[in-house]
Amino acid sequence: MPTEDIRRFVAQAARQEQFLDVISGEEARARFHRHLDLTPRGRDVVPLAAALGRVLAEDATAGVDVPGFDRAVVDGFAVRADDTAGATEDTPVRLRLNAEVLAAGRTPTIPVAPGTATVIATGGMMPRGADAVVMVEHTDTEETGAAAGETGLWLVVGKAATPGAFVAAAGSDIGRGEVVLRRGQLLTSREIGVLAAIGQAEVTVFRRPRVAILSTGDELVAPGQPIRPGLVYDSNAAILAAAVTELGCEPVALGIAADDDESLDRLIAQGLACDALLLSGGTSKGAGDRSHAMIARLTDPGIVAHGVALKPGKPLCLAVTAGKPVVVLPGFPTSAMFTFHSFVAPVLRALAGLPPATTEAVAATLPVRLGSERGRTEYVMVSLVQGADGAEADGLAAYPLSKGSGAVTAFSHADGFLAIDAQAEAVEAGTPVSVQLLGRSLAPADLIVVGSQCLGLNAVLGRLIADGMTVKALNVGSSGGLAAARRGECDLAPIHLMDAATGAYNTPFLSPGLELVPGYRRMQGILFRPGDGRFAGKTAEEALAGVAGQADCILINRNAGSGTRILTDRLLGGVRPTGYWTQAKSHNAVAVAVAQGRADWGVAISSAASLYGLGFLPLREEHYDFVLPTSRRDRPAVRRFIALLESAEVVQALREMGFSR
Repeated sequence: MPTEDIRRFVAQAARQEQFLDVISGEEARARFHRHLDLTPRGRDVVPLAAALGRVLAEDATAGVDVPGFDRAVVDGFAVRADDTAGATEDTPVRLRLNAEVLAAGRTPTIPVAPGTATVIATGGMMPRGADAVVMVEHTDTEETGAAAGETGLWLVVGKAATPGAFVAAAGSDIGRGEVVLRRGQLLTSREIGVLAAIGQAEVTVFRRPRVAILSTGDELVAPGQPIRPGLVYDSNAAILAAAVTELGCEPVALGIAADDDESLDRLIAQGLACDALLLSGGTSKGAGDRSHAMIARLTDPGIVAHGVALKPGKPLCLAVTAGKPVVVLPGFPTSAMFTFHSFVAPVLRALAGLPPATTEAVAATLPVRLGSERGRTEYVMVSLVQGADGAEADGLAAYPLSKGSGAVTAFSHADGFLAIDAQAEAVEAGTPVSVQLLGRSLAPADLIVVGSQCLGLNAVLGRLIADGMTVKALNVGSSGGLAAARRGECDLAPIHLMDAATGAYNTPFLSPGLELVPGYRRMQGILFRPGDGRFAGKTAEEALAGVAGQADCILINRNAGSGTRILTDRLLGGVRPTGYWTQAKSHNAVAVAVAQGRADWGVAISSAASLYGLGFLPLREEHYDFVLPTSRRDRPAVRRFIALLESAEVVQALREMGFSR
């Protein structure tokens, strides 16, 4: 190079262009987001085995019940609980053993008649007539001969069983038609288990955004290559590729570009074919830094920020073209990763369909009494909601997710878990607890719904979520929802409670500070198998009068405290038909018990009958309404919920599901 050219080059490098428009991080971020398209980048349908780490692109709805049948959760004996009443070690009860062993996967052929029992293994299907399992540890067997007058094998029971003991009811974990996972959820091993449990072999996910990564600088050498003084290994490319992958994106390695315009121009053009382009190095305005100059050629709008009031990270360059992010990160690794996580990671998460990332550990209060078994430290999955005290950590309420050890949804619905000491038999309501988070964001949901579950509620909540609002819904029953509303732990509590004295729904249960938002109507009735002459062609009243006293006509009842149980008790008066004490926790659980022949009738809503192809005898139309704490009436999500509930779109969707406004 001629001496004069060298002099000009040195003079230009010595002057350097300085940052003339250094702005705050908040302003840089606002300018950046203003021009970006932050919607997910298309959809893929992938096998379940390839879905780990992907993001759901649509709600996952169960087409089956989980479990699909009543099953034993311990090794033991299927019995009628009534047959074990009063049994102790000193005064045991003897039951004749049926000639059948129910291993997992085997369909029962012999019903459990009064005074009999059947051997059953963990996971075995409960036979007709049985409503509980006695653990093998609480039993003995004996064989009698003809001399004793009673031949056969007998079970000696030394501990009384209660209805439902050690039985996982069909549909108790997941009910057919239930939305088990929501659009935008990251699929971890927990969610993969949920999808497998409902039999889903493929899943619709958001396409992984392709993120081009280009390192720039004459001083860079790829790892594994020989190096000499003055050169450095390119660590930024490896760090960025790993970080991009962690965010649910696909890194596209463009390698290393020398500090010359021709090389940069060619590789930048390749990178712009992807969904985002990240460059590291060359963003300063010193000698040899050319990346920012090449990015300055972009339009629509091009560079939106170059120079941010950050340490480290001042040279950051943010640009947008055709809605795509183009970012030149500082070359020093610490500065590069600081600015990446602050400015780029949130954008890539949005493009991948991921929610914002937060991790916290919090203290909370247990709103309900939680029993435990002494002798073991117990870990209980909980869902966290804001209490009446507002957004402070000590205002959190930790609702236990008590679906049992065989449930696949507890982890996916949980925000964290709490530990109960091995020597404790219970944790009383109101006790402060320590909750270990599972890595989920604890940003308060826009709308918290606690109470009775209904498929029709999805018609409203799904639209709220589509509007960009976050929703947390906990299914704790009508009575539990009413209590949560009184404590100020929810925005809305769906209930359908009938006053036994007057027959009026919901309004008699309001207390000061609570008001009622009219919901919709659900027809309650008797479910039965088509063709059952005890019900078909009769009115509900005629059928009830005919079967209430039939010992072999088995009822599947609802859980105490539910609106349906109140209605059932009012209809039955003091009559307690066979199966009365067998309690199902949902309308789906009632329907599946009848459909599978484990029960002959039950009371549930008409939509449950339709789902399972059952006969239906109308009883009365119930009111499914929403209790609203008056103090929360003006919250934006509450106002939006009420508007949607009254909209023609939701009214039509409810009508198609068998409900009415």
